[in-house]
Amino acid sequence: MNISSVYFIGIGGIGMSAIARYFLRRGLVVAGYDRAPSELTRRLEQEGALIHYEEDLDAIPDACKQKDSCLVVYTPAIPAEHKELVYFREHGFDLQKRAQLLGTLTRQMKGLCVAGTHGKTSTSAMCAHIMHESHLDCNAFLGGITKNYGTNYIVSDSDYVVIEADEFDRSFHWLSPWMTVITATDPDHLDIYGTKEAYLESFAHYTELIQPGGALIIHRGLEMKERLPEGVRRYDYALNEGDFHAEKVKIDNGEITFDFVSPIESVKDVILGNPIPINIENGIAAMAMAQLAGCRAEELREGMRTYSGVDRRFDFKIKTPQLVFLSDYAHHPKEIYESARSLRQLYRDRHITAIFQPHLYTRTRDFYREFAEALSQLDEVILTDIYPARELPIEGVTSKLIYDNLKPGVERQLINKNDVLDLVKSRDFDVLVVLGAGDLDDKVPQITEILCGRK
Repeated sequence: MNISSVYFIGIGGIGMSAIARYFLRRGLVVAGYDRAPSELTRRLEQEGALIHYEEDLDAIPDACKQKDSCLVVYTPAIPAEHKELVYFREHGFDLQKRAQLLGTLTRQMKGLCVAGTHGKTSTSAMCAHIMHESHLDCNAFLGGITKNYGTNYIVSDSDYVVIEADEFDRSFHWLSPWMTVITATDPDHLDIYGTKEAYLESFAHYTELIQPGGALIIHRGLEMKERLPEGVRRYDYALNEGDFHAEKVKIDNGEITFDFVSPIESVKDVILGNPIPINIENGIAAMAMAQLAGCRAEELREGMRTYSGVDRRFDFKIKTPQLVFLSDYAHHPKEIYESARSLRQLYRDRHITAIFQPHLYTRTRDFYREFAEALSQLDEVILTDIYPARELPIEGVTSKLIYDNLKPGVERQLINKNDVLDLVKSRDFDVLVVLGAGDLDDKVPQITEILCGRK
């Protein structure tokens, strides 16, 4: 098939927009639908993408109505009855999920993939930055906007491609990694998998897809049992133990340094450019994969020193002695736990307030006790209504389930998302974090402006 145009249904998603940029850079006609404008869609339009925001067949460009030359890409989150998806399906277009396209790239290049319930965006972004700044270089499709590059896509002539491997809807089963990191397998997406056992089995199958001669770098102590093809090397990592680990960790005055211990070549005095405790382990995994790919010790050290982080991943907006404000995408109980733990390590004696927007009714139903346990590390928790994403409400499932299970002594409040700005205007904060993967983050610029106005 000679492709001259690509149409994206759900073009504004963080992963979809990266692939859209890939085709824009290659001079193809790129168009698509999303349900609402966003900063991502605005930037794509500036780069040449044709985007509309209603299910409207007449809004599809003529170049994307030629089934012999247009590829259609969609996300699993798009309903099967979506008008445009139905149109393309009924007219015999080549339809592919985003993950299918990424799978093709991993077979054409050396795929360095990062999978796991949490930590995969930061780890893949770190690895991509190290690789891109090294003599090897790389391409990258990431699940977040990197602060170093202001994009979720890196393009080069390198044979390497760094990919965030998403387990949602078993998407990562389309990939053929040359090497992969698995950061965590805490059960998630039980609306898709049904049981913890099915979730773990999905990761086990993923390890069967690693190419011979490649490698698995897995966090020590995970429940899953990998099934490696012959010729695939296995390494493990953790903070203080494993084939790859850290020694002489120092957290002091806003800086984090450590020694990277490796069976290939250890690297002393690594400075964490994005100094967050949770990023020590993410950095160990990223350096391990980059080193196995061929990066040199000094390239590892310099890449870690100059790494600036990812938007919405422990993303500081204000950082003064009087006030700290940050945004974090954490939306799974283990992510919330690690985010809260990092905040406690950094700000031991300060009053920490979280505004948390739960993501999905099913996730709240399945994990409300775990969310409450994780959030109870903080001094105060303000809960908004649940962000539904692709789901319809479930009777009896609200944020009050989390509220009622917070530990005694934790200050708590339930509010409507639309009242968040008024609350911020009426309150003083010491350390404030906005948590969640929903649309509450859209208010972060306004919250920042309000807080800056009173400094």
